[in-house]
Amino acid sequence: MRDDIVLLMGRLLLAWIFLHEGAFLLANYSASSAAMAKMGAPAFVLAPVIALQLAAGLSIAAGWYTRCGALALGLFCLATAGLFHTNFAVRNELLHFEKDIAIAGGLFVLVVCGAGRWSVDGWRRVV
Repeated sequence: MRDDIVLLMGRLLLAWIFLHEGAFLLANYSASSAAMAKMGAPAFVLAPVIALQLAAGLSIAAGWYTRCGALALGLFCLATAGLFHTNFAVRNELLHFEKDIAIAGGLFVLVVCGAGRWSVDGWRRVV
C-alpha cells in the first residue's frame, strides 16, 4: 500500500510540470509561438506540443495508459534537452538539460513500474 501512495505522489509530481506548462502555452499561444520561432522551432509544432503535454500529463496523473503517456513524455524530454539546451557554457542551459534528462529518467521508471493500484490502470486490472 505504501508503494502505491508513493507511485501516486510520483505520478502527480511528474504530471504537474507538463499540465502546468501545457496550460500556460495554451493560454499564451501567440507569445509561445513567437518564443518557439525565436528558438528555431516551426510554428506548427506548438499545437501538438500542447496536446502532448496536456493529454500525456492527464494520462499520468489519472494513471490511465500511464506507460504510454510516460514513454511519450520521456522521449519528449530527451528531445527537448538535445534540441534546446545544449549550450553548456551557460549554466542555466546546463541545468535545464540536466532537469530534462532527470525528468525523462523518472518517466522511464514509470514506464517500467506502471501506475500502481491507485490509478485507472490499476482499477481496470482488478475489475
